[in-house]
Amino acid sequence: MTSYTLTVNEHKIKKDMYYKGHLILTYTIKYPKFVSDKFKLFVTKLNLFYKAEASMYRRTQVMKLYQMAMDDYENSIANDFPVHEYEVYVEFHVTYNKNCTLSLYFDRYEYTGGAHGMTYRSSDTWDLQKGTRMELRDFFPDKENYTESIQQDIIHMIKGERKNDNTMFFDDYADLVKENFNAKNFYLSNEGVVIYYQLYEIAPYASGIQTFTIPYSKGAEPSC
Repeated sequence: MTSYTLTVNEHKIKKDMYYKGHLILTYTIKYPKFVSDKFKLFVTKLNLFYKAEASMYRRTQVMKLYQMAMDDYENSIANDFPVHEYEVYVEFHVTYNKNCTLSLYFDRYEYTGGAHGMTYRSSDTWDLQKGTRMELRDFFPDKENYTESIQQDIIHMIKGERKNDNTMFFDDYADLVKENFNAKNFYLSNEGVVIYYQLYEIAPYASGIQTFTIPYSKGAEPSC
């Protein structure tokens, strides 16, 4: 099995944004740039894709939040309320980088006042040889009802964790695991396919984004 990997570099867009002389929003957007002698054409496309994604996020979501921050500033000044500084922080983590396969996820954190901010996770897995995005079903080729099997595995894991009081989950977690299951919410690790649930989907905010690893022994690990 080939263990060829890409070189991963971090690029960053960062800025403090002011309104009427007051700092009201800061943002940091990190995105990857890959280097490869073997998959040059596709890696070039990936680099353009992630650079464009970062730029689009800045032009749309960050500017939308900046407008909200200006409105909040005016309201706070008019009513003698504290002025809250908005914050945006985007980071990425490469979780699998071998066997002609690349997998990574992004966490996008936004704070707009209140007790805490919100983080949203997204992920991508790429077949570098074929130059295509990989889907969850690609790692369970012999299971027709792979999503139902994964959900049952997750429910079983949660039952074990609840017995040990290691984490907090909502009481109706079994139903929520099925209702909020999203086949796009996965990435690869060295141990297996990692399924994740967004904040509040199956557990309180304090529990964080919940992740569950399905070992490759129950499906198939990528190979060149």
